[in-house]
Amino acid sequence: MKQSEIKDLSAAQLQEKLSETKKKYNDLKMAHAVSPIENPLQIRGVRRSVARIETELTKRELQ
Repeated sequence: MKQSEIKDLSAAQLQEKLSETKKKYNDLKMAHAVSPIENPLQIRGVRRSVARIETELTKRELQ
């Protein structure tokens, strides 16, 4: 998910997206631990999406 897409979402939508993305990240980690997934770079992309969403939420709280 790109930063420009994240900025357009409301706080409630960001919270929902954060929980979905964290679940996807955990599922990918578990799948990779059991047997190597086809594209391990996917894990990095999802982890970075989680960080982007959390950063945006923190930024909004501080304003």
